[in-house]
Amino acid sequence: MRRLSFVLLVAAAVAGCKKAPPPAPAAAAPGAEAAGATATVQGKVLERLDAPPYSYLKIKTASGESWAAVPKTEIATGADVTIAGAMPMTDFESKTLKRKFDLVYFGTLGGGAAPAAGAPGAAGAPPPGMMGGAPAPGMMGGGDAPAQMAAQHAAAATGPADVGDVQVAKAKGADAHTVAEVFAQRAALKEKSVTVHAKVVKFNENIMGRNWVHLRDGSGSAGKDNDLTITTSDKVNVGDVVTVKGTVRIDKDFGAGYAYPVIVEDAKLAK
Repeated sequence: MRRLSFVLLVAAAVAGCKKAPPPAPAAAAPGAEAAGATATVQGKVLERLDAPPYSYLKIKTASGESWAAVPKTEIATGADVTIAGAMPMTDFESKTLKRKFDLVYFGTLGGGAAPAAGAPGAAGAPPPGMMGGAPAPGMMGGGDAPAQMAAQHAAAATGPADVGDVQVAKAKGADAHTVAEVFAQRAALKEKSVTVHAKVVKFNENIMGRNWVHLRDGSGSAGKDNDLTITTSDKVNVGDVVTVKGTVRIDKDFGAGYAYPVIVEDAKLAK
């Protein structure tokens, strides 16, 4: 009996040894506050390197120094900045600067800081590496091409931080939904048409051959379900109140780390 117990004990120990240990948690990068696939980097600008269509910013954060790349900006050293929708890229080499970064965050300047005129993200300017939805001359295989998609999505994916009080009445009709309802019912609404009446709070033109619009109607909670992204061929202005009709897609992955739990595509807009 004792021999049997000993054999069972040894067998259990061997089985335990074969069990793979859980992976160690990844260490957080200095100065980055995780936010899903992206991060927010905050701090003071120590250095700025311009490499159109980007500006590379060395930022002193509460926990160290980090590099971030944003659409070209004239922001001065010593300024406090917030990099929103930042996507980390490791071992990234800037062909323009002829420099390799161990880690750089591609994102957009938050807090009202504006990109330089003519830079990607500036009013009326095309996104980096794109002219009317096609690759710009000289960008294929050159410049900082590997980061183009990341920068494009960084410009379009994140809604504005503060747009004031928005209160827009719900649309009429059987397929009418508020912004928050589209998020809450996304599984049931998958591949179905919806109509949303809301205010345009952000507009980016000609990214991946389509226009990107952020809508809010006052429903939902900030950072959770109050900001709905749509893609469309129509043009609108920030501040317009529009009625949108499009198809709900869920868990849409555009690559470069940008996936949307819900997005409305092929939308038609009417004021």
